Amino acid sequence: MNRVARFEKVSLEQFEKDISDLMPHASREEIRLVYDAIRLPVRATGGSAGYDFFSPVPFALTPGETIRIPTGIRAGMEQDWVLMLFPRSGLGFRFRLQLNNTVGIIDSDYYYSANEGHIMAKITNDSKEQKTISLKAGDGFMQGIFVPYGITVDDDACGVRNGGFGSTG
Repeated sequence: MNRVARFEKVSLEQFEKDISDLMPHASREEIRLVYDAIRLPVRATGGSAGYDFFSPVPFALTPGETIRIPTGIRAGMEQDWVLMLFPRSGLGFRFRLQLNNTVGIIDSDYYYSANEGHIMAKITNDSKEQKTISLKAGDGFMQGIFVPYGITVDDDACGVRNGGFGSTG
């Protein structure tokens, strides 16, 4: 088994910036309590491919609702690997929980971005059965899988990343 990555928390300062939309009236101490309770992603079993990501805050989504979740997590990984993010299987099956970008792609150089490589998830309850999703802080909501990738023989990419969505053009 290849050991190619490590999960870490982003700094408290970065988490405070990114959680402000979700907790606009929270005090610094309340945010600190949320930050301190963040769990690093883990695999549930020795045979699991996916690392479960846990929500730092409780939330409920009615059908059609969307939420942006700052996970408080960053992933340092070897070059030529990518972290792919998907909804937890059961939530996708029962509620049609979807990542808004369908599959999250965390590149190895995202770790060095100005936002510390903070992994965010924007998810939607796309239930057609009028089911509301309710999760507690600490509940798993998405999973990440590390995958190697290749490049073309004539690739000459040399740009430098500094951010997430749309930062590379």
